[in-house]
Amino acid sequence: STSVRLTFDGVENFEPGSFNGRQVHYGIREHAAVTACNGMALSKLRPLWSTYLTFSDYARPGIRLSALMEIPVIHLFTHDSIGLGEDGPTHQPIEQLASLRAIPHLDVIRPADANEVVEAWRIAIERTHDPVALVMTRQTVPVFDRSKYASAAGVQKGGYVLADCEGEPELILIATGSEVQLALGAHETLSGEGVRSRVVSLPCWELFERQDQAYRDQVLPPAVRARVAIEEGSPQGWERYAGNEGEIMAMRTFGQSAPFKDVEAEFGFTPDNVARVARETLERIAQPSTS
Repeated sequence: STSVRLTFDGVENFEPGSFNGRQVHYGIREHAAVTACNGMALSKLRPLWSTYLTFSDYARPGIRLSALMEIPVIHLFTHDSIGLGEDGPTHQPIEQLASLRAIPHLDVIRPADANEVVEAWRIAIERTHDPVALVMTRQTVPVFDRSKYASAAGVQKGGYVLADCEGEPELILIATGSEVQLALGAHETLSGEGVRSRVVSLPCWELFERQDQAYRDQVLPPAVRARVAIEEGSPQGWERYAGNEGEIMAMRTFGQSAPFKDVEAEFGFTPDNVARVARETLERIAQPSTS
């Protein structure tokens, strides 16, 4: 279960004997759910449906049609990474984020904490055309201290500087969703070692690409070549942000079945390993060319 439901008073399920209900339990029928939502959107309703991210595959024709028709359906996906742990590789999405990002007119938003979720919901509910895919984690993630880090309002621009250093950064850590906490952990470690690092939360590539060049260069200065991108999914597409010399910490195989902490450690998704990869990247780029 994605545990997505309306919870305010008076909300009923749509079912025999209760045709005024606002919630429909489709069961494991992703294609039917999304196509019904397309019809509701064409009738000027604001529909939302949900499933596990890996099962977005079954709904892809309907998701594509919502984008083709430019209608504001909210596609909500949970259980978005190898963090599913014991559910195993059948349920652990790898290629789905890249697949959704490939669809024109679909904004894919993967928020990192509760405050980013609020901003992502604001984006989804306020638009009058084009669908949004909201991509959520299963496991618990921390709520970032916004008195220490930047406001989550930066989600409105698709990507923003979440944590920074004094002066110009020499290293940039870029992440989405549940991996942003790993970037922050590595940033704190590296800062303690005297490394000038920056953390960029990049929940929505599509929104970020619609910002002007000046803003994008402000967030990701072209002169900073030492970059590490972190996301528990396919590396496809991350080259544009990591650059030719940066590192991409991503999934190049299917996952494994084990407690999620063990799975993430097995594939290197820990703050300590992010910090290690960051140090190596910085050292490699700092070395003079031998050619």
